[in-house]
Amino acid sequence: MKRIDAMKTIYDDLERCVVVTIMGAVAAELQSLGHRANFFYLQHAMGLASSMGLGIALSRPEAQVVVFDGDGSVLMNLGGLTTLARYRPRNLLHIVFDNESLLSVGGFPTATSTGSDIAAVAAASGVPRTATVRTLEDFRKAFDDALAAKDLTTIVAKVEAVGPSGYVTDLSLLENRYQFQRYLRDSAPRRTT
Repeated sequence: MKRIDAMKTIYDDLERCVVVTIMGAVAAELQSLGHRANFFYLQHAMGLASSMGLGIALSRPEAQVVVFDGDGSVLMNLGGLTTLARYRPRNLLHIVFDNESLLSVGGFPTATSTGSDIAAVAAASGVPRTATVRTLEDFRKAFDDALAAKDLTTIVAKVEAVGPSGYVTDLSLLENRYQFQRYLRDSAPRRTT
C-alpha cells in the first residue's frame, strides 16, 4: 500500500476533520491531493504532530481531530503515546504511516524495520484502540471504525517506502499557520452568555 493511496481513500472525509500532519512526505502528499484550510502541515517539528493534535483535541472536544504521523516521528517521541493515553481524547485519531524508514531525511531504516511494533507500544501505553493494517481496504475499514467508536485510536498503516519527488509544501509556513488558526477560530462553537 502507498501512503498517498491511503490518504486518497479518506480524503473526502477529512473535510469534516481538523487535520495535523508531520513534516516531509506526508505533508507534501496530502497537499498534492488538494489543500484545505483545516489542514496544518507541522514542518520542522519531527515527533510532535501527535502532541499538537492532542492539544487541539482537548481544547475542541466537539471536533474530530486526525493526525497523520510517520514511524520515525513516533519513535522520536514515544512519550507522546503515553501522553495521548493519559488524557484519552475521544475525538483524536492518530494515523501512523510506517514505511520502516526515515524516508524524508535520507531513507535510513527505523526500528520498525527490525521488529518494533508501534501499535503494540501504543496499546501498552494505554491507547484503548489500536490496529495495524496493510491493505487499502483494511485501512478504510479501520478509519471508519475509529470514527464510529468515538474513542482515542492509533492506526499503524504499513506503507511502501516511496514518496513524492520533493518533501516540502508550496504553502508558506506562516500562511498555513494563520489560515489554520482562522479555521479553528471560525469553526469553533459560538458561546452564549
